[in-house]
Amino acid sequence: MSSVATEETLVEAAVRVLNTADPFEKARIGEDIANKWLQGLITQAYDPSPSQEQIVPYRPARLSTVKLVPPSMMPKLGKAGSLQSRQAIVHSLVHTESWAIDLSWDIIARFGKKEQMPSDFFTDFVKVAQDEGRHFTLLAARLVELGSFYGALPAHDGLWDSAMDTSKDLLARLAIEHCVHEARGLDVLPTTISRFKNGGDEQTANLLENVVYPEEITHCAAGIKWFKYLFLRCRYPDRVDNSLIPRETEPDENGDAKEENNEVIQKFHEIVRTYFRGPLKPPFNVAARRSAGFGNEWYEPLALKEVSKS
Repeated sequence: MSSVATEETLVEAAVRVLNTADPFEKARIGEDIANKWLQGLITQAYDPSPSQEQIVPYRPARLSTVKLVPPSMMPKLGKAGSLQSRQAIVHSLVHTESWAIDLSWDIIARFGKKEQMPSDFFTDFVKVAQDEGRHFTLLAARLVELGSFYGALPAHDGLWDSAMDTSKDLLARLAIEHCVHEARGLDVLPTTISRFKNGGDEQTANLLENVVYPEEITHCAAGIKWFKYLFLRCRYPDRVDNSLIPRETEPDENGDAKEENNEVIQKFHEIVRTYFRGPLKPPFNVAARRSAGFGNEWYEPLALKEVSKS
């Protein structure tokens, strides 16, 4: 059975998500767009005509029902030993996922056409956006089951602040949002899962362990994949795009990629030191980071640099 392709481009659809205020609606619309792209019902990533530029909002539309406070003013979340603490932790995760939806569609809308990225780039971040929307919906539903709701507690928008700091540079956006912040999530999730298990909340623990955690590894992998691609494209401008898309390599005995390019890693360090405030915080989830494509040479120097000065 044949399907009729929509005239809306993927970038236009991404802007539509960003201009949707309700996060539940963002997730629903994003799921529909992702399915259409993956099924070939959206056939064009963007209109190449200069006259068809999309206005990407500086800040995505958001509801005003969540009270925002500076990160330093956020109440302590606790260790999931009480219902109140479990509600606070899940609320924080729901808020993070709500911004992750916007971040995924923003990277498509803001940089896809501007950088003339290949089709695989759009597909990878469509999948990330689809995952983030599902994470948000599942965690928000779990929060209701715990007797609360999204907006019941304060939250902060530090994640979007750093997105705006990198709004003019795709390499920086990939490094900070999709490598540093995503990888930090990999570091802390196992402890969070253990806390819910210890608090007797197996349902939340299973959701984090079996759905969110493994998919977050793939999101971090997408970040490092396209960081490498952009670096190589700048270095080898005469090569065909698809030949520069990094492929998975077998790890050596240290768990690091055999063909790791020191210059790529040095560029990563340079960008993180420019755009990220302070050192990366150990302990690191070495196994999950390795699964995402990070050997320890990517992040350990960034943890040691500032610590050694203190």
